[in-house]
This record gives sequence, C-alpha cells and structure tokens, in this order.
Amino acid sequence: MKFIPTAIADAFEIEIDPRTDARGLFARTFCAETFAARGLASVYPHCNISHTAKRGTLRGLHYQDAPKRDAKLVRATRGTAFDVAVDLRPHSPTYLRWAAVELSAEKRNAFYIPAGCAHGCLSLTDECELFYQISEVYDPALDCGVAYDDPAFSIEWPFAPAFISERDATHARYIPAPRGTQP
Repeated sequence: MKFIPTAIADAFEIEIDPRTDARGLFARTFCAETFAARGLASVYPHCNISHTAKRGTLRGLHYQDAPKRDAKLVRATRGTAFDVAVDLRPHSPTYLRWAAVELSAEKRNAFYIPAGCAHGCLSLTDECELFYQISEVYDPALDCGVAYDDPAFSIEWPFAPAFISERDATHARYIPAPRGTQP
C-alpha cells in the first residue's frame, strides 16, 4: 500500500500496490500492523456501506464526538465519489482545513480520515457505493454534523449538490474552538 499525505495532518489517500498476472490482480487493502506502525487506527469494530442512486447526492458532514471519536477508512466499491474530510481538532496544525480524495471503484483507492475530523461525500456517478471501516462503535448520542457549505471550511465541491437529505441540509455552522484546545 502507498500512503499519500493530504492537506490534513494524519489523513492519507491509500493506493493499492497490485500484483497482476493473466488471472487479474491481487492487492492488500488493509494491514493492522502497517496502520498501527504509522499511528493510525488499526481496529475497526464497525463496517458500513452507503449506496447512492444519483450523481450529485451529498452526504455529510458527519462525525462522532468525544468520548468516541472515530477514524474512518473509506473506499468506493462502485462508482466514483468526491470524499471530503474537515479537521475539527483544535490541537491539530491543520485545524479547520479540508482535504478531498476522489475515490473510485476503478482506481481501488481509499481515504483514511483520522478521529476528530468530519466526513462528507458527493457522488460523481450514479449508483455509487462506499465501504466504510469505522474505528469506534456507533453511539447515536454522539452523532454530530456541520454544514457542508460552512464558510469556516470553504470546501471547493466540484459542483453544487443536486440531492441532500433534510438532516444534512440543516446542519448548523461550526463554532470553532480556540486553537490549541485539547479535545
């Protein structure tokens, strides 16, 4: 696997290193030992999928708050998505910055999003499916969201969303904590 740094500290695009022959290809997509050696989450008690029928559907920005902040490892298993992380860690050198990775089933890449970051995605194709590995057990009491178009982040989405849930469309703007504050 190749770990490619993004604009957010400890967030990586992960590319596979496929071995190919006449049958096709084989590649490792995750290794707990490799992730742990890099200081990344290496245990994922939840795995989820999201299926999005229409191009232009926006999901997010979502995160799980303390004490169960979760890291995510996201990949497209069908179609293509513009996958975004926003750094909400006041102690981070990249606090309030965003990073995006275009995830595609064809490219077979993934996006590692560290705990303390919000996550969202915009489907770039019809019939887009994402597979999520989540480092914490879901707790609905800690489920949070912030506005996808919050000027505090100035995310450069490739185009305006055509579809968005009422819940996601009504997320509040983020109220920044003082820089350097510990979570």
